[in-house]
Amino acid sequence: HRVRLRLLGSALRGFRRFSSLPEHEILTMPALSPTMEVGTIAKWQVAEGDFIESGTHMADVETDKATVDFQAVEEGYLAKIIAAEGTADIKIGEPVAVMVEEKESIAAFADYVFTGSTDPSAEQELPAASTPEPAADPTPAVSTPAPSAPTSSSGARIFASPLARSMAAEMGIDIAAIGKGSGPGGRIVKSDVLAFTPSTATATAEVETKAVPAAMPVTPSGASQDVTLSNMRKTIAQRLTVAKQEVPHYYLSVSCNVDALMKARKELNSRLEKKGAKLSVNDFIIKASALAMSKVPEVNSAWMDTFIRQYDYVDVCVAVATPGGLITPIVPDAEKIGLTAISNKVKELATKAKDGKLQPHEYQGGTFTISNLGLFGVSGFSAIINPPQAAILAVGGTDSKIVQSGVDEEGNPTYKASTMMTVTLSCDHRVVDGAVGAQWLQAFKAYIEDPMSMLL
Repeated sequence: HRVRLRLLGSALRGFRRFSSLPEHEILTMPALSPTMEVGTIAKWQVAEGDFIESGTHMADVETDKATVDFQAVEEGYLAKIIAAEGTADIKIGEPVAVMVEEKESIAAFADYVFTGSTDPSAEQELPAASTPEPAADPTPAVSTPAPSAPTSSSGARIFASPLARSMAAEMGIDIAAIGKGSGPGGRIVKSDVLAFTPSTATATAEVETKAVPAAMPVTPSGASQDVTLSNMRKTIAQRLTVAKQEVPHYYLSVSCNVDALMKARKELNSRLEKKGAKLSVNDFIIKASALAMSKVPEVNSAWMDTFIRQYDYVDVCVAVATPGGLITPIVPDAEKIGLTAISNKVKELATKAKDGKLQPHEYQGGTFTISNLGLFGVSGFSAIINPPQAAILAVGGTDSKIVQSGVDEEGNPTYKASTMMTVTLSCDHRVVDGAVGAQWLQAFKAYIEDPMSMLL
């Protein structure tokens, strides 16, 4: 999702250096979203030596939710790109580039590599050839090189991107054996790790010292592909893992008779046909959910660690599948707007989500979430809560079933075929007690089975 965001000077500018190098600015990775922890330089739109004006689109930064235009705030010359294209997992505050005011100062940064120190005297043009001072250790333990700054056998510091270090560790490669990388200032990047072929002696030593799990075959049985994780996918994985591990879920399911809803939908769509509008079953579900919140407001709440926040408005998140992963755009004030307005809003948001054009305010926040897999033939499922929200509704598909419709004159039950829909409410037990969750489902079912009551 691409978002154009002009960065504030305090977020973009790093700290000014006064060392043996000319006066310059270190540009650091800013926080581009409330949930962002790391970013990826997807593409640099400028080159070293270019004059940068205020507002210039310098780079595309992939965050946890969107791809943001990294724009300059002040003018100057781009002297050095520290974080090359494709550099992933750059933490907020880590350096990405160097800016200078004078064009003549650019040449001084040709071999510049950021040392990672906040001491101006620590900056050097060729840090790869220097040996850093070892930190004093009060205990006589054997020192272990820090993951972010490994050293070679000769003591020279090895510069590598976080992704390269991680990949090398997973592949059992000694990153010091790779030597000089292809990144700026000889920095080892992902492509260097992938292209590295260990020597026979190194490979033999690794086989001898590294135990291979018995359950893992040495030779793969077939072809496979490793898909690089996007920041969005990493965020989804992290948030859902935390939600499942830390939020005490419980689940309540109910079957709803949607005969009346289907009839009302057909009649309303016939009236809307001339306007080119069409209501979906999901539009009714969103409206029924929002109205049920008015009757049972305890569900329209959030767990805030030290207190529970109960909302006076209902912003319904609707789960939308995109090529990059699941995202939940928001239908704001769903309890106050009509079915046609809900339908138009959902269509607009779904199109934006799939085209990657959602704005941050359109997917950040929300008080309740709906996930509908009915179109995929799923009869029912249980969804994972989206913290800090207290509940999520999982909607299955409709199915024709024989259900009791009443009794005859002699008191015997009568039956008929009806269209039924199963929904499952996942609740956070810290916020919503079982009885409260059941009351909400009762209110929701009443609206679904009597859709005309939504209009009252």
